[in-house]
Amino acid sequence: MTELCDLTAIEARRCIGTKEISPVELLESCIARTQVINPVVNSIVTTCYDRARKEAKVAEKQVLSGEHLGLLHGLPFGAKDLESTGDVRTTMGSQLFADNVPDADQRSIAHIRVNGGILMGKTNTPEFGAGANTRNLVFGATGNPFNPKLSCAGSSGGSAVSLATSMVPLATGSDYGGSLRTPASFCGVVGFRPSPGVVPNELRSVGLNPFSVLGPMGRTVSDAALLLSAMISNDPRDPFGSGTNTELAKPLQPADLAHFRVAISEDLGTAPLDDDIRQCFRRKIKGIQHIFLSTQHQDPPFDDDLHRAFEVLRCVNYLSAHAEKLAKHRELLTPNVIANIEMASQFTMADVAWAHKKQTALYRGYTDMFNEIDLLLSPTAAVSPFPHAEWYPREINGEELPNYMRWMAPAYALTMATPACCVVPFGVDSKGFPMGLQISAPNGSDQIVLAAAAAIESVLASDPETARPLPDLDALKDNT
Repeated sequence: MTELCDLTAIEARRCIGTKEISPVELLESCIARTQVINPVVNSIVTTCYDRARKEAKVAEKQVLSGEHLGLLHGLPFGAKDLESTGDVRTTMGSQLFADNVPDADQRSIAHIRVNGGILMGKTNTPEFGAGANTRNLVFGATGNPFNPKLSCAGSSGGSAVSLATSMVPLATGSDYGGSLRTPASFCGVVGFRPSPGVVPNELRSVGLNPFSVLGPMGRTVSDAALLLSAMISNDPRDPFGSGTNTELAKPLQPADLAHFRVAISEDLGTAPLDDDIRQCFRRKIKGIQHIFLSTQHQDPPFDDDLHRAFEVLRCVNYLSAHAEKLAKHRELLTPNVIANIEMASQFTMADVAWAHKKQTALYRGYTDMFNEIDLLLSPTAAVSPFPHAEWYPREINGEELPNYMRWMAPAYALTMATPACCVVPFGVDSKGFPMGLQISAPNGSDQIVLAAAAAIESVLASDPETARPLPDLDALKDNT
């Protein structure tokens, strides 16, 4: 199955600009792919085809008349169902908002549309983004494109699956403890977690909490960077959104990796990691070490107290946003949301103060590492995709996990340092499922991380052992 929808966003935008393809043709190709594949994977849960078709016709006329074209002119995109979209249902994966239709787009979506992006539909997410398994009580589960019975991770799982199957060339995501990065890893696509404030979010319930960020997803690093350039803005309603990095708005140029000093960490010193994933990562990373100036195996100065600090601060966020919902509508909420709020009741003010102090130390320790290195490379996910009928993995290497969040530690441990972080496809694991390479550097290093990720992506693509895996779309089609 090779159609217009299989073009990268960069390729599609170039072809629209040169009049080789029409925005109408591209949209219809994306819709056709969605109609065939989506019934199997359930990644796009609300569509707005009629509006999209009208916008595509306008975009076509603008091309033909020689008007100025935006960065994303004529490119369809999917928006994670946590993000408010004007006149298009936004459920947040919750029965409480099953019929919610916002009056206006939130800032990030508005910027994408101003830059020419055409919203095609909303992508599935767990309720309020709670959990790294895209499953909720409104739309059900989203299946992994490499096996629809398995999890695509989460909470940006719908976006990752929609990209992997070429339903859309671009999609939005968000990331707290790995919500954007882990689905990218499970589905063989790219996800970028920007530094706080690069993409302002005026709807965060706790404005001074830097952990929750909006970010772009794509099939390539260049595609993700293109979407990011349309999402960035200034917004004083977000305490971190006080300035735009103008360098990020420029076309992405891959870095010269021969100048990079790289640290490699298999488990960040504290994250559980399946033994097979560890061995796979170790073998693959050995094959690319020669492309850098230097490499060394070094864990960030993280310890086991990190997990408790993350849990405390995460619970503060969930308590502020959803405590009233639990009090009034417990029967309508999913277990992960309930668990976060109830866990919060166990913590004291002293716990919160300790967690903030601990997170500050983790941030500074991680940042200090980069006095001697330029990048940190690590695995993204602790396990292979698991059945989506399970809310989360119960154990790793035979050891029971204490809660639904712990398996996400390879991602959320880095969250505590608020870095810029990009996940690129890293071939497949021993079970034949995608795995992702996590590339990170300190807060504010967004341009460096993206440029390095683009260069690393190119190297990985040249080797079948590390190239981006592609789902068997014909097999998925046969399942409809």
